[in-house]
Amino acid sequence: MIKYPVLEKGAVIGVTAPSSGVPQELHELLKLAVERLQKRGYGVECGSTAWTQEKAKSAPAAVRAAEFNAMMADERIGLVVPPWGGELLIEIMEQVDFAEMKCKWILGYSDISVLLLAVTLKTGIATAHGTNFIDLRGEETDPTTAMWDKVLSTPSGGTVLQQSSQQYQQEWGTGESSPHVFNLTEQTVWKTVGDQKVTMQGRLLGGCIDVIRHLIGTPYGDVRHFQQHYINNEPILWYLENCELSVADLRRSLVHMKLAGWFEHCSGLMFGRSAANRPMEGYTVEDVYQELADELGLPVAYDIDCGHQPPQVTLINGAYAEVEVSEGKGTVKQVFRA
Repeated sequence: MIKYPVLEKGAVIGVTAPSSGVPQELHELLKLAVERLQKRGYGVECGSTAWTQEKAKSAPAAVRAAEFNAMMADERIGLVVPPWGGELLIEIMEQVDFAEMKCKWILGYSDISVLLLAVTLKTGIATAHGTNFIDLRGEETDPTTAMWDKVLSTPSGGTVLQQSSQQYQQEWGTGESSPHVFNLTEQTVWKTVGDQKVTMQGRLLGGCIDVIRHLIGTPYGDVRHFQQHYINNEPILWYLENCELSVADLRRSLVHMKLAGWFEHCSGLMFGRSAANRPMEGYTVEDVYQELADELGLPVAYDIDCGHQPPQVTLINGAYAEVEVSEGKGTVKQVFRA
C-alpha cells in the first residue's frame, strides 16, 4: 500500500540541503523564499546545510544525512523541501534512515529526485516531484507551479487534476526574473510519438534521468520489489526529464533502464522538456522517443511540464495517474489511492 502524507494548513516546512546548499552570495534568495512562505501562513525552519556550499555539496555526506534524518523524524515538521537540486545527493543514500521516517512530504526535483524515488521504492511513502524552495520566492506564482500545495493537501483517497501550462521558460539567466520568478515566454506544446491523442494510466514513478539511473542495481532502486509489495503489480507510468545528457547518453540510459527491468509492466512514458536534447550526427531526441515507443510497444509523450524548463506540474511518486495528451495540451489526474 502507498502511504500519502497530507500537508496541513500552517504546517512547518523544513528546509535542508541533502545535495547543494545556497552559497553566501545567494542567501538573499533563500531569505526571500522564507519570507514568502511565512506570509502565506507556513512556518519555516532552515537547517544549517541550507546556508552552506563548498566542493559541489552543502556539507559532508554524514552532516547532510543527519540533518535530513532529523527533519524526517521531527513531528513538528510537516514538509521537507530542499532549497534546490545539485550534484552529489547519492553520497548520502547509505546514511538515510528509511526505518525511522515519519509519513511526511518531501518536495523537489533535479538531484533531489534520487532521494524521492528511493524513499518511495523502499518505504511506500509517496513523494512529490515539483518545485524547489528557492523558486517559491516570487511576488506571484504561475498557475502551474502554484498547484504544489493543493496537490500536497489532497487527502488519501482524494483526486487532484492539473493542466498543462500556457507558456514555459526556455533558458535560465535571461535578464531580470518576473514577479513569479520564471520568464515564461515560449508556448507550451505537449507532444506524442505519432502525433496521436494518447491516454495513459498507471502508478507514477520518475525523476531526473541523469541521476536516478545511478540507483539501478542498488538497494535503493528495486522497482520490481516496489511493484510486488506496494502497488499489487499495477503498471508503472514513468515520467523522466533530462538535465544535461547528450542524446546518445539519454539513449544509453534508457536502454540501461530497459535491461534492468525498470520498464517491465509499464503503461507508458512521459518526458519533460529539455535544453540538452541537441541532435548528434542527425540523431534527434525524437528518434530516441520513437525507438523507445517501438521497442516497448507503449505510448510516449514528451515536452511535458516537468524538469529544468519550468514551470512543472507536481507529480506524486506512487500515486495512480490518468494522463491525456491531445492537440498540444495535457491533463494529469492523480488519485491518491493506497
